[in-house]
Amino acid sequence: MGVDVIVCGLGPAGRAVAHRALAAGRNVTVIDPRPDRVWTPTYAAWADELPTWLDSGAVAAVVDGPMAWAVREHRIDRAYQVFDTAALQSSLTLHGATVIADRAVEVTTRSVRTADGLIRTGQVVDARGLARSPRRAEQTAYGVVVDRTGHEPTLFMDWRLDNGADPTDPPSFLYAIPLSADTVLFEETCLAGRPALAPAVLRRRLEHRLRVRGISLTGTEPVERVRFPVQGGTPGRGRFGAAGGLTHPATGYSVAAALAAADTVVAGGTVWTPRARAVSALRRAGLRALLALPASEVPVFFETFFGLPARLQHAYLSGLDDLGGTVAAMRALFADLPPNLRRTVVASVIGGARR
Repeated sequence: MGVDVIVCGLGPAGRAVAHRALAAGRNVTVIDPRPDRVWTPTYAAWADELPTWLDSGAVAAVVDGPMAWAVREHRIDRAYQVFDTAALQSSLTLHGATVIADRAVEVTTRSVRTADGLIRTGQVVDARGLARSPRRAEQTAYGVVVDRTGHEPTLFMDWRLDNGADPTDPPSFLYAIPLSADTVLFEETCLAGRPALAPAVLRRRLEHRLRVRGISLTGTEPVERVRFPVQGGTPGRGRFGAAGGLTHPATGYSVAAALAAADTVVAGGTVWTPRARAVSALRRAGLRALLALPASEVPVFFETFFGLPARLQHAYLSGLDDLGGTVAAMRALFADLPPNLRRTVVASVIGGARR
């Protein structure tokens, strides 16, 4: 069966590529064991990361200037958008695609073999995501959805130590965002760990934190559990999304990058220019440094980061190929860190490079 594009995996990355390939007039086949699976995670992005073709109805809430707490409070001077997950999924329509409910067992740049046979194509996009592995750092989170009062701040990261954890324990932060006009998500998050904090630990910390802040839970609130690798993706060989290295090691975000890169992939181009590969290597080094920090010093690290000029924060958090901005951000961060953290960063980066 000859097709123009075959997409393996129908998460946000795969569905975005399939949707844009159809919009470009390509013949598309998609393969996924559960093509009708309903997405449940909460997705968000900085507004300036998103492509203009994205349906505005996929956005549930917009926050101008979310807050971050490290040692002190910081306002992030960027608009932050929270997706309506169901609307995002339905907006990435697959009308006209051939949908195969099957598992891809062998994928190359030119062909896909499934349990039912072999399908050949001129272009293969492997967006099946990443399998969990003890060798990979993961992000974990436990969240609850509660009724919104209208007074909740939007917190991109809140590292304050009111979650009941000992300062020497592996750290976690509070993520608090509106999901709609009526609801808000409070989520205790382990940014990256090898191993990452277990959901039960995060649940205890979240409940303690909310109780301290005077927020009562009934025990019947909808729950969100998060667990995914923040490292391990490898560019090339048709891989895309998390599998292709689009997950940002410092935040775990990948959806906006996949949406923005979909048209390039459909056109047969690559987002992995030499500059982009260099940026990715620098961010992976940043993750190694973060994993090496003593728990009590993590808020100090982010206090320094959120004290950087907005343009440098933007360069490090967004974009795939801003090499100059990424280098400038990392240089400024390193210069502003306390001497003991500089030594830790240097040791982790050099040690990781030698392995």
